[in-house]
Parts: sequence; C-alpha cells; structure tokens
Amino acid sequence: MKRQVQAKQQQRTKKSKKPTWTFTLDNENLKYLAIGFAVIILGYIFLATGITEESALPNSKWNNPFVIYVAPILLFLGYCVIIPYALLKTFKKDKES
Repeated sequence: MKRQVQAKQQQRTKKSKKPTWTFTLDNENLKYLAIGFAVIILGYIFLATGITEESALPNSKWNNPFVIYVAPILLFLGYCVIIPYALLKTFKKDKES
C-alpha cells in the first residue's frame, strides 16, 4: 500500500514540473523586423513627398516618381515580404538530444 502511494506521489511530482517559457523570436528575427519597419517608414516618407502645392498632373505627367513607383514597392516589400519572413523564419539551430 505504501509503495502505491509513493509511486503516485512520484508521478504527481513528475507531472507538476512547470514548463519553461522561451521567447520564440531570436536576435536575427528582431533584426529583420527592424529592417522591415525601417523599409515601411521609408515608404511612407516617400509617399509624403508627393504632397505638393502643385497639381498632380501638370502636362499629363506625375510630378514625383517616388510616389508612383518606389513608395508602393517599399511598402509591399515591408508588409508582405520582410515582416512575414522575420516572423516565420526559424534561425535557432537544432539542439542535439
């Protein structure tokens, strides 16, 4: 009878170990996140340069190519490529068991 009680107590102590919590993002992930946010901010800065007092279509041409070509490309890269890559990529090496 004592052996059964001791065995149950040992099983309880094995099960009651607290899990160790780790931060899933590594330093490499944080670097890519920072790069992604910098690219996004740069894209919005380029968008803001298109706000001028002049009309947007003098002589049927856009007056700022950064607003038309560069800014949307930077925003797309930041939001759809760099940030998801930083969140989904695993940089940690496999631990040997």
